[in-house]
Amino acid sequence: MEKKRTKRALPYLLLGAILTSLTLIFPQLGFLEWFTLIPLFIGAYRFCGSSKYGLWRTYWVGFLTIYVYYFFVYHWFINLYPLDFIGMDNASSLAVVLAGWLGLSLLQAIPGGLIFLVFKLLHRTNLFYRAPLLRPFVFSALWVVFEWSSTLGWTGVPWGRLCLGQSEYLPILQASSLFGSYVVSFLLLLFNGLLAYAILYHKRRVKAVLCVALALCLFISNLVLGFALIQKTDGERESVKVAAIQGNVDMHETGTVLANVMAVYGEMTREAAAEGAELIVWPETAFPYRLNNSGMMKNYVSSLAKECGITLIVGALYEDDEERVYNAVYMVSPDGVISDTVYAKRHLVPFGEYVPMRELIMTLIPPLANLSSLNSDLSPGEGSALFESEWGKLGSLLCFDTIYEELTRESVRDGAVLMMLPSNDSWWFSDSAATYQQEAQAMLRAIENGRYLVRSGNTGISSVMDEHGKHLSMLKPMVEGIAYGEVELCTELTLYTKIGNLFVYLCIIFIVLLFPIGIVLPRKRRF
Repeated sequence: MEKKRTKRALPYLLLGAILTSLTLIFPQLGFLEWFTLIPLFIGAYRFCGSSKYGLWRTYWVGFLTIYVYYFFVYHWFINLYPLDFIGMDNASSLAVVLAGWLGLSLLQAIPGGLIFLVFKLLHRTNLFYRAPLLRPFVFSALWVVFEWSSTLGWTGVPWGRLCLGQSEYLPILQASSLFGSYVVSFLLLLFNGLLAYAILYHKRRVKAVLCVALALCLFISNLVLGFALIQKTDGERESVKVAAIQGNVDMHETGTVLANVMAVYGEMTREAAAEGAELIVWPETAFPYRLNNSGMMKNYVSSLAKECGITLIVGALYEDDEERVYNAVYMVSPDGVISDTVYAKRHLVPFGEYVPMRELIMTLIPPLANLSSLNSDLSPGEGSALFESEWGKLGSLLCFDTIYEELTRESVRDGAVLMMLPSNDSWWFSDSAATYQQEAQAMLRAIENGRYLVRSGNTGISSVMDEHGKHLSMLKPMVEGIAYGEVELCTELTLYTKIGNLFVYLCIIFIVLLFPIGIVLPRKRRF
């Protein structure tokens, strides 16, 4: 009987992985995420709780589950095909797209399988014999640690965080301002885990009812907290009218980029200034050239800012004295002065802005090494590099930076009263689900740190959002337009900004301490 139940565990695991991935792809269905993980938990309870299978097989089952989840989440890689804009033929394009899609899913699944392996190891102690209701808490903590681990190293890409499926339900996300977005993922997991336990052991009515009651209590408490945090006011603040320019310039037509940018962005900047915008944000690499080394482009943006009487944020390349090139952000003041401070992108896109392990990749997979549209690797920036403006310190991120929560937190801790996010998804995402998933990441950064955020994307999404992640304006991808908003300059620090990922570290301590506890506990009975 146990063997039969265990064999049915894998379909449950894969079903839960697929259904949950769909809530990230279609966040309008995000409410279903409070139930889609139930099959995954049932499968995990059955498989990891069985004595029929060893550690190695448990790891591979977990690996497969996480792989399938990310395989669907990363489906947008197909939008990259064909890669003719960097000179690749159709065959090479297909090889590179498949390598990226399958390879990135693989890089997430390798550490992801450890969730199940550690869960299995804890089943081999006496912990769950004495306290079986700990299982949903433990598995949820393990998954949260896995999500956090995806922020470490170039192989870590935290694109599939469970909390992203809740981007349509802002009250649910507000707890992020207290303990970070990982706490939302934890609540989602724990809610599903408790319901799965109640279903799997429904004959034990008292425990089943207790699990359901606890799950509902957690959900309602988080929802009430979210509404309360949204209604919270912090007194009067200075405000400024901003505009995010979305020129929708075809960046693949390299021969006409400069002329198009100067014409399109110049005209739209004048239009935004005429509408009363004081701070205008251009996209990432609006000028895909070294702005600091081009007298013509420097004169152009300087004259434009002075003519319009606005503060202009420009995305372009920057070359330092050692000939290192950075993806950067410049600020031009209303008097036409270009700030000496230049923000350089801190987390570069692997194979987009640099090639990790270049020599090895060029030997094994030459087309993958040629995926970058640049002739050489860019250098990563260091530090928050805040801009001193008439309104206070302005913080900046660049596109890929926004999926790594510590970068925004560092900027806010250094004094940023407003965050700006120049972005350029035209190379990769177009109008795919990835564009909306990255916008959801920006929402999380705004909520976590209690800062208004202005995002300008060449082809979209461009948006202005408040400190609760609510959109004041938003432009859909692949259209030309201007996103306006009246943003408030915030100085208060959220609890999360102060304590960072303490919740994750507590999860790690919790898991580590369970092993010696489980070993010394006497076995009482099998659940």
